[in-house]
Amino acid sequence: MVNTSTDICDKVGHIMNYGDGWYGGVYVAAMYSLAFVSNDVNYIVTEALKSIPQESEFYKCMSDVIGWKKEFPNDWKRNWFECERKWSSDIGCPDGVFNSFNIDAKINAAYIVIGLLYGEGDFGKTMEISTRCGQDSDCNPASAGGILGTMLGYSAIPEYWRAPVYPVEEMDFKYTTMSLNDVYELGYKHAIAVLKKNGAVINGDAIEIPFQEIVPAKLEVCFEGHFPIARNHVGKQLNVANQEFELEFEGNGFVVTGHAQKLNRDLHEGVLEFEVYVDGQKVEQVKMQTSFTTRRHEVAWKYQLSEGKHQVKLKLLNPQEGYQVNADNLLVYSSIKPVNAWKTN
Repeated sequence: MVNTSTDICDKVGHIMNYGDGWYGGVYVAAMYSLAFVSNDVNYIVTEALKSIPQESEFYKCMSDVIGWKKEFPNDWKRNWFECERKWSSDIGCPDGVFNSFNIDAKINAAYIVIGLLYGEGDFGKTMEISTRCGQDSDCNPASAGGILGTMLGYSAIPEYWRAPVYPVEEMDFKYTTMSLNDVYELGYKHAIAVLKKNGAVINGDAIEIPFQEIVPAKLEVCFEGHFPIARNHVGKQLNVANQEFELEFEGNGFVVTGHAQKLNRDLHEGVLEFEVYVDGQKVEQVKMQTSFTTRRHEVAWKYQLSEGKHQVKLKLLNPQEGYQVNADNLLVYSSIKPVNAWKTN
């Protein structure tokens, strides 16, 4: 039921993702779906890729990893190296542009696949390789282990990996009232509901799952025509003393990274309001909270501008003693793909 999993991803994934970011969920969900009916890791990895449009960068990255497995069958580190060399430059996540940090869906899905292919059905080996690939290395081994665990069945997962979970199964996740046991129950309830809705035959513990010919998801290209060309240090603040500032850049888009801050930990969490102007036109009025759990991750951004020189102005509306907005870096995008290496200042 891969197409059904894609439909669910369409609803859930598009809350916060688009394009390759969405395809990460679609592909992982497809692998989970196939893991219920196949014991062949290679089949699961390659067959699930049919759910992704071939024109996408995500598809090309996964195809490369599968191809490199054939070229370097016993050397996962070489596969990782080739993946880093070709696919590790981030575009969309401001934290990762020109930095070693990378939560891009392509590279991290590749690490899941590297773990599965080179783990060869061994749970510990799969987890180790996927973890050692790095980057989003809590999620990646969790997905690799989850897919393989689905294929093997819970009882076949070594006790070494299951035992540490037992003491925490009743503990609520941070900021929630949901424990692992709650998640197990809810996940099972949802799974049965989806199976019934899509024509599965359920007879006690036996479930006959309908077969769906896999249809690729629709093509989405994120950040099309936007190439990061610079990451410049800003080091400015919006506060009582400095209630506005201006920045200039040349390109077709920008991101100002930073955060709202209370300068004394004894102060209550606050909200700072400011306006964002681009080329003299107000584009947004922002409420930026100091609380970590409700924060806005970037200060300001705007894409799809005309290529050329632009001016950005931030103007604080409610200056308060002890609070400020920190503008750390200015990321600049261009519609012209750079010939030379990207730069940081």
